[in-house]
Formats: sequence, structure tokens, C-alpha cells
Amino acid sequence: MCAAVRCEQVTLAPYTTLRLGGPAAGFVEVDSAEETVAAVAAADRAGEPVLVLGGGSNLVIADGGFPGTVVHISSRGVERLSGSPVRLRVQAGEDWDAFVARCVGEGLSGVECLSGIPGRAGATPIQNVGAYGQEVSQTITEVRALDRTTGRTVVLDAAACRFGYRSSRFKGRDRFVVLDVVFELERSELSQPIRYAELARTLDVPLGERVPVQEARAAVLKLRAGKGMVLDAGDPDTRSAGSFFTNPLLDAAQLAELERRVADRLGPGAAFPRYPEPDGRAKVSAAWLIDRAGFAKGYGSGPARISSKHTLALTNPGAGSTADLLALAREVRDGVRAAFGVELVNEPVMVGVAL
Repeated sequence: MCAAVRCEQVTLAPYTTLRLGGPAAGFVEVDSAEETVAAVAAADRAGEPVLVLGGGSNLVIADGGFPGTVVHISSRGVERLSGSPVRLRVQAGEDWDAFVARCVGEGLSGVECLSGIPGRAGATPIQNVGAYGQEVSQTITEVRALDRTTGRTVVLDAAACRFGYRSSRFKGRDRFVVLDVVFELERSELSQPIRYAELARTLDVPLGERVPVQEARAAVLKLRAGKGMVLDAGDPDTRSAGSFFTNPLLDAAQLAELERRVADRLGPGAAFPRYPEPDGRAKVSAAWLIDRAGFAKGYGSGPARISSKHTLALTNPGAGSTADLLALAREVRDGVRAAFGVELVNEPVMVGVAL
């Protein structure tokens, strides 16, 4: 249906992990980079808005839908470019976790801690997808993309991608459409050094240790499943967009203010999780802030709720709407700001709505 042909009024909810979103004015399924370029170019010529959609795992789409053309990326394929180190060109529509499983199965190290993340490979550089101490920016060497301002295909190296914490030059902008991504991986049966304390505890190894890649993947999948972060049709907690808020990065003044508020709210000497960053700031746990502001796991009496497994995931377990989800998100954001003076920022991309 709609393969390289524009269909009209296609409901988007089934294409997102939240199962939310109204109809698209136009919808085109594309199976190759060439079809992607053609579909986007046609919409641009017609003066229509374009939404590039992959696995729909990091999107919040308006109940009113999208007033332009949705280009659904379904291109597949993994091409080996070199053998040592191993460089793989991955088409944008390749399922991300299937790619990670393939790498682990072939004894390739570098993405094993990114197991279980839903979505497609082309979305990973946009968000600089990361988890359990790894980010895709650590292994991406180049991204091939359509530059919509010129209509030409360009190749951007890692520096040109401007990767940051859950960000890149692609996020929040519609100039580039990712066509494929090149990853450089180490040929090794051992994982990259374990850098995340929770994962190290699960594996029962010290930080910095390397473990068999299969063990790292299994441990990550276990941890993610325990938080409702591995898609499961029978588990309503997985009907989410993953972590809804990013972990705040605070400077010295903001940290001092947070320390004061934590002491006022929880008592003198109360501590909160913080992780120093190279630029002098510190990363603070959004999940901790949400919980201590009074929003526990399972919070919510309406159609949208906080996951019963993880405070960072906002879920649509039943017949909720995007409006329901955003009402809950605003309640949580405003509650954290009132309690701790910290502004939480949404991680998913908003389409036709704003937090």
C-alpha cells in the first residue's frame, strides 16, 4: 500500500510506538534512497510540508495529523565497506535493533549497549541515540543525506553532524533527509568498556571492564525490558516514546540552586544523582527529579500515565489522545519546575504540537 505512490488521509497512529497521531494529507512508502529523494523532491515542488517517518519511536504527532506528505522510510540493506576496522553502510530504513543483533552476532563491538532501542537506523544520527554509556556518535563516520535546499545528495562526516547530547545538526530542522549511515566498529568478541554503573552492576564487573558482546547485549535487553523500554504488544507500558524528558545539564549556579531546593524539600544533607560533564556542567537525573517532585511510577488517572516501570516514560496504555499525553507531560514538567527550579525538555520530536 502506498509504495512509492502517494495515498491520502492515512492515519499515523499505527506508525508510532505511542499509537497516537491523526491522518496525513499524503503518505508515501519508500523502499530505497532513490525513492526517498524522489518523494521528498515531489512534495517540495508542490510546496507541501514533509514529515520523514521511520519507526515512529521518537515522535509525538498531533491529533489533527499532518497537513502535508509523510514519507515513510522502509529502505533496507547493510553493505560492508571495509574489514579492519569494519565499516558498514546501513540504509535509513533498516531496523535498528536487528542491525545491533547482527553486529553482536558477527563479533562486532561498538553498538551492543544500544540494544533494544526501537526505530530505524536513519533516525539514530538525528537524535544521537544513546543508552548505557554508548552513543551512535562514537561509531558514526559519515551520514549521506538529501540536502533539500539544493536538491543534491551530500556526505557529512562526524564533525559536520555536530553531535551533542541527544542532538545533532539534523534534529529540529528539516533541511537534511538521512539516506544512509556509515558505522565503524571494532572486530572483537568483547564489548567496548562498560561505562554505565547500572549496567556494570548487572554484569557484576567494575566500570571500564570489557565483557563478551553477547553478554552486554543480553544485560541491556534485560534492563530495558524491566523498564518497559523493549516493545511488547502485550505490555501497555511499552506504548511510549521511550524517555520523554532528557536529563538536564546544569551549570554551577543552577546546581547550587538545585542543592538549596533539595535540602528545603527533602532535608539537610539530601543528595541527588549528578554526573560531571567535560564542559564543567553536570548532568542530573530527570527520573529522580520527577519522582521526588511527586510523580511516581504509574502516576495518572486519565488515559495517559507514567509507566509503572520507569518514571521517564509517558504511556498511552488505552484509547488516549495526544492531547491527553501532553496534558500529563505539562503537569510533570511544571511540577518539577515548581519543586526544583529545573526545566525539563522533551526528548521526542513534536509534530504539530508543542509542550
